[in-house]
Amino acid sequence: MKKPQAHDRFPALYVRDFRIFWIGQLISFSGTWMQSTAQGWLVYSLTKSPFYLGLVATAASVPVLFFTLIGGVAADRLMKRKLLVITHALSIIPALSLAVLIDLKIVTVWQIIVFAAFLGTVNAFDVPARQSFLIEMVQKGRLLNAIALNSAAFNGARIIGPFIAGITIASIGVAACFYVNTVSFLVAVIALLMIRTGSGEGKGLSARPAPENSTAGGLVIFFQDLKEGLSFVKRERDIFRILLLVATFSFLGIPFVTLLPVFAEDILKVGPRGLGVLAGSSGIGALAAALFIAFKGEIERKGRLMTWAGMTFGAALLFFSLSRDYLASAIILVFAGWGVVSFLAVANSFIQLRTPDVLRGRVMSVYALVFLGIAPLGNAVMGSVAHMAGTGRAVSIGAALCLLAILLSSKHLRSMDEGASRIS
Repeated sequence: MKKPQAHDRFPALYVRDFRIFWIGQLISFSGTWMQSTAQGWLVYSLTKSPFYLGLVATAASVPVLFFTLIGGVAADRLMKRKLLVITHALSIIPALSLAVLIDLKIVTVWQIIVFAAFLGTVNAFDVPARQSFLIEMVQKGRLLNAIALNSAAFNGARIIGPFIAGITIASIGVAACFYVNTVSFLVAVIALLMIRTGSGEGKGLSARPAPENSTAGGLVIFFQDLKEGLSFVKRERDIFRILLLVATFSFLGIPFVTLLPVFAEDILKVGPRGLGVLAGSSGIGALAAALFIAFKGEIERKGRLMTWAGMTFGAALLFFSLSRDYLASAIILVFAGWGVVSFLAVANSFIQLRTPDVLRGRVMSVYALVFLGIAPLGNAVMGSVAHMAGTGRAVSIGAALCLLAILLSSKHLRSMDEGASRIS
């Protein structure tokens, strides 16, 4: 039997454009996680309120709720690489502006909220384009591997970014994290400019024809495109039900990340370094999940894995909310990170592989809507519940409801596996 080679396990990395893209995204994601950790610490230092932590996260997510479907249409109509260059360049503005405001000692929580909303608007266009750009670089045969490796970069950065942020905040100051993120976006822009795919050179899917010049004609085409994408999601029942689960986790479970500064400062009393370790711990589990899926290459029983991953996430989150031991909490978050990323990575790949190329941007915009766009509601609700009833109790309730949702969906997820077996 032929021994598996590296290019058999990680074939997407042997595609030049994807390799450059992946390295640029790894650096950019690390800077983003540094800023995210520093921003949470900054907000809590200014306000001492979990409500404001939820409010800032809500401000970052609300634009996704309103604009991501438009971003999906743009991703299917425009050259994705050029769109990504624009979104990454615009992302420099809030990072650099907040760094300067912090250095001048005039930063306020309302300034943070405004810049969070600006970055959220940029992300509404960035996420659908970035997700649907993968297939242009690697083609369909390497798509699952590219999705998993992209998730590995994101979640590897969850370890690197918060860990460095904790040390940086304690030793240099919070502003340094925002400066580093500024540089990381510049690196990502340079990487995108080096890529040939989508620049008129090399292979890749072409952008669809631009809408007619008239405003009325353009609006008609826009709504036709939007309806086409939404109709596909509604018609494909497996995709629709998976998206409902993603929305549930986004609303009730994932907001625990926003509340980590409260656990670090008031519950576990471990300070900024402890916050970095807690955030990094979930990143370790997330990275392990993404690398496993990338190494595995193909997962036959996706429904079963999504079921176990969802149950692991809910159970770990419940134990974390009840824990008052720092080391135990960090270990538990490894399992939480593994569960949520295993679920999301397999769900993402299932949806993309079931979606025609011409609809990919719009379908991934719906994924972004339920994953990121539902977050403003979840962050607002969880922040309010934490403010009134306590942070631990709020996370306990969310975890229990996530567990209930995955248990109620387990029969359908198993039937997806049976259907796939009949097709094969």
